[in-house]
Amino acid sequence: MWMRSLSLFLRRLVRRGALVVVDPDGCSERYGEAASDPVTVRLHTRSLPRRLLVNPDLVLGEAYMDGALTVDGDDIYGLIELLLINLAQQPDVWHYRWLARLRQLSRNLAQFNPAERAGRNVAHHYDLSGALYDLFLDADRQYSCGYFRHPGDSLEAAQQAKKTLIATKLLLEPDQRVLDIGCGWGGLGLQLARDHGARVTGVTLSREQHRIAEERSRTSGLADQVRFRLQDYRQVEESFDRVVSVGMFEHVGVPHYREFFDTLRQRLSEDGVALLHTIGRADGLSATNPWLAKYIFPGGYSPALSELLAEVERSGLYVTDIEIWRLHYAETLKAWRQRFEAELDRVREIYDERFCRMWRFYLVISELAFRQGGHVVFQIQLARKQDAVPLTRDYLALPEIRDDSASKAA
Repeated sequence: MWMRSLSLFLRRLVRRGALVVVDPDGCSERYGEAASDPVTVRLHTRSLPRRLLVNPDLVLGEAYMDGALTVDGDDIYGLIELLLINLAQQPDVWHYRWLARLRQLSRNLAQFNPAERAGRNVAHHYDLSGALYDLFLDADRQYSCGYFRHPGDSLEAAQQAKKTLIATKLLLEPDQRVLDIGCGWGGLGLQLARDHGARVTGVTLSREQHRIAEERSRTSGLADQVRFRLQDYRQVEESFDRVVSVGMFEHVGVPHYREFFDTLRQRLSEDGVALLHTIGRADGLSATNPWLAKYIFPGGYSPALSELLAEVERSGLYVTDIEIWRLHYAETLKAWRQRFEAELDRVREIYDERFCRMWRFYLVISELAFRQGGHVVFQIQLARKQDAVPLTRDYLALPEIRDDSASKAA
C-alpha cells in the first residue's frame, strides 16, 4: 500500500526530467519525461516508502546516510536537483505544503537560543575535528560565502575578495576598535588588523575555533592588536567603532533577532558602522529543513529580508547599504564539495562511511539551495547616523586581487 501511495506522489511530482525507483522487491517504475536520462533510486527497506511519505525532507537524508536508499552512480546531486526543480514547479504538491506550514508554526521553539543552548548548537558543528575542515576549506579557513568577481576565480581568490569587500564596507581606519561577532577561526579579524591597523575583538562560542584563533593571533605577531574570546555576543560590554558579523546570524534564531540588533546598536559608537553578512532566502518566511536542523545546524535558520529588516527598523539603526549575492555561495559550496569528495578516503579515516554520506548530503543540498531553492546572501551595512558612510557607493570600487593560489599549490 505504501509503495503505491509513494508512486502516486512521485507521478504527480516528477514532470521535468526522469526518475526510476526500484522498490525492495526489485520492481521498478519510471516517472517524468520519456526522453530524459533518469536518475535511478533504490529503496532497500520495506518501511522506507511510508517514512518518505510522512516526512520526506527528513527521511530522504537519513535513508541516504544509513544506506537504506542508494542512487545509481551515487548521483545524490542529480536526485536532489531533480526533486528541487520539480518542487519549484509544484510547491503545493499533495501534503507537502502542510508539512512546511507545521514546521513554520514550531520554528520559534526550535530556534530559541539562549546562551547555553546556543553554545551546544555551535559545538555540534564547529567543534568537529579541525582536520576535517582543513580538507575542503581554503588555508585561511573561511567558512562562509566567497565573492567571485570573475568567472573561473579560485576559492582562495573569492575568499580574499570577500574579506577585502567587507573591510571596504566597514570604512576602516587605523586603530579603530572592531568587534567581530562569530569570528570563526580568526581569519577576518587577523586580516583587518594586519592590512588596516584595526584593533579587533573576536567572539565565538566554539572552543575549537577559539583555540585555533588564539594560536593564529600569537604566531602571526598580532596578539597586541587582536583578541579572541570564548564569549556570547550578548555578554560583550565595550563600545566599538565597527561591528562585523559574517556567517553567524543564521545561528541567532528568530526569537532573538530584536535582541541581536539592540545589542549591535548598543555596542556601536555614535559614528560607528556595522556590516552583517548572512545567508537569506528570497521566498519569504519559512522554516529550516528538518534534516539540516537535526544533523548539521541545530537552532539555525536563514531569514527572509522582510523579517530581518523589521527588527532592524525597531532597533533604531539605519540601513545604509544592502547587497544581495545570488550564486556566489553556490560556487563556494561547489568548490567545497569537490574538495571534500576528492578527500573521502581521508574523511573515512577521521570519522566513518556514514559521516561521509551525511557531510556529502549536506554540501549537496546546500549548494542546490542556492542554485534552485531561492537562497542568497545578504550583506547589510548599518549605522546609528545617516551620514556615517558616504552618500554614494563610489568608495566600494575594489582593487584587482592577484590570484596566487596556483603558485601556492605548486
